[in-house]
Amino acid sequence: MSFAERFSLEATRPDAAEIATLAGILPPGTPVYLTAVPTVDPRTQIDAAAGLRKAGLEPIAHIAARRIASAAQLNELLSGLRAEADMKRLLVIGGDVDSTGPFADALAVIQQGGLRAHGFEEIGIGGYPEGHPKIPLRRIEAALDQKIAAARVAGLRVSIVSQFSFSPEQILTWLRQLRACGISVPVKVGMAGPASVAGLLRYAKRCGVSASLRGLMAGTGRGLIGHAGPDDIIAALEAAGDLNASPHYFSFGGAVETARYACEAAAGRIAA
Repeated sequence: MSFAERFSLEATRPDAAEIATLAGILPPGTPVYLTAVPTVDPRTQIDAAAGLRKAGLEPIAHIAARRIASAAQLNELLSGLRAEADMKRLLVIGGDVDSTGPFADALAVIQQGGLRAHGFEEIGIGGYPEGHPKIPLRRIEAALDQKIAAARVAGLRVSIVSQFSFSPEQILTWLRQLRACGISVPVKVGMAGPASVAGLLRYAKRCGVSASLRGLMAGTGRGLIGHAGPDDIIAALEAAGDLNASPHYFSFGGAVETARYACEAAAGRIAA
């Protein structure tokens, strides 16, 4: 199976109509991650997950540690995701806000959240090919090792889901460094699905990856006019050989358009 075929994507607040449209585009069982944003309450997240499961897709919820108000709230969310959506996989992240509850970071949720006891079998953790605007590199590297170790102690399979980048070279360098350090877990390579350049600039600035987008724009004669997709990244990773990696699309231009793009890329119809 090629790199582009094993994709996942993100959706924010998908309603019944959008879920039905996605189910008509995506292969059955495609992982669809439900983004943790402040305006989405646990009940809405559970309902969306249940809708995705009923439509034949694989729902995976984001659990943002610092947005969890209490252990009881986490327990309610996890119980609902298991009971109503038969969810077995989560993405556990810190969340770029100050902690107001009992979980200071993703590691605390992994160690104290009782994920395995609720019936979850696998977690994703964050990775940063371009670093993090607020966290020193050494701290990121140490936290990655700690989270992988904690997941294994808890009996959870673990993968890395990376922040998106616009630089194929930076992604490949980061992946090869992970493998050279003995980190062999699967990696879902974050990339921005097709979106307007204005939208990409906005999200890149917010997520601390503006440098690679500026480099991409400076290096293209077409200047990224209109909509842009991660064609060059897909081509580079396809050519790189087996790094135990697969695409993970952030749907800044909309989940439906991103789903169509991902399917075209998986079929080999996207030319870099």
